[in-house]
Amino acid sequence: MKHFLAGILAATVLTATAASAADFKPAILYDLGGKFDKSFNEGAYNGAEKFKKETGTEYREFEIVNDAQREQALRRFARDGASPIISVGFSQAAALEAVAKEYPDTQFAIIDSVVDLPNVRSILFKEEEGSYLVGILAAMKSEDGKVGFVGGMDIPLISKFSCGYKGGVKSVSKDDVVFENMTGSTGAAWNDPVRGGELAKAQIDKGADVIFHAAGGTGIGVLQAAADAGKFGIGVDSNQDGLFPGHVLTSMVKRVDNAVYQAFMDAKDGKWTSGIQTLGLKEDGVGYSVDEYNKDLITPEMKEAAEKAKQDIIAGKIKVHDYTTDSICPY
Repeated sequence: MKHFLAGILAATVLTATAASAADFKPAILYDLGGKFDKSFNEGAYNGAEKFKKETGTEYREFEIVNDAQREQALRRFARDGASPIISVGFSQAAALEAVAKEYPDTQFAIIDSVVDLPNVRSILFKEEEGSYLVGILAAMKSEDGKVGFVGGMDIPLISKFSCGYKGGVKSVSKDDVVFENMTGSTGAAWNDPVRGGELAKAQIDKGADVIFHAAGGTGIGVLQAAADAGKFGIGVDSNQDGLFPGHVLTSMVKRVDNAVYQAFMDAKDGKWTSGIQTLGLKEDGVGYSVDEYNKDLITPEMKEAAEKAKQDIIAGKIKVHDYTTDSICPY
């Protein structure tokens, strides 16, 4: 009788485990610009690929080409039993909220926005902290005290990058000038490298010799223009140092890859949590890149200054202003 009960128990455990594995169907929905934008979306893709490589688990994915597809794709994923479903980008918030309410037992995550529902993980980053560090590097690299910033869509999130960058620049020299342009006011602003190049060239004509972009696919044009002019660009989100070797000073990396990887892994391991996660320098959520492509561009003095600022920010000695708290940039 004992052996019979043990057998029943073992079978029950195995069945439950199999059911749990069968229920785990991760999915990811990229935002406009596509998964190979060399920037934000691609960071999410890299995190999903890392998860697949380590676990052998496939995931579903979809690249939208217009705004209407967001809700359609999320609903289709949820209807087909996908979970967790990760929405990449703040623009997906309204669609995700609608679908997450319809499927309360499905796990969702969104990057760069907050959806206050019990089955949603909202992942935010302290972009201003990483931008502050690359601002220091830009100011120290600049020969004439004039640097630039090109944003994608004109929204508070991108002003958060810009403001942190200005703070870093001004911490080196209050008299330095920061030129700033946004690409547009619609989603198309993320995927217009020609316009990005034009804006960068205009800033270079004004004297800028280092230009930081936070513009998704548009930023490739910014980096290209800087390289063509013999100046320096600064990449964003993913490590873009290798795109134009010798002309990308550094990249303000935003570890979307880590966030996606961890969300998938937490769900797989039964450790999923909802609520808000905010990732900054302390959590290795943002930072700046140094690799074989740019190590000779950053002097020991530049790296020392950036590292000191990093530790001071983590320790609370430097408070980098978050533009989204009051829509003001004090720098």
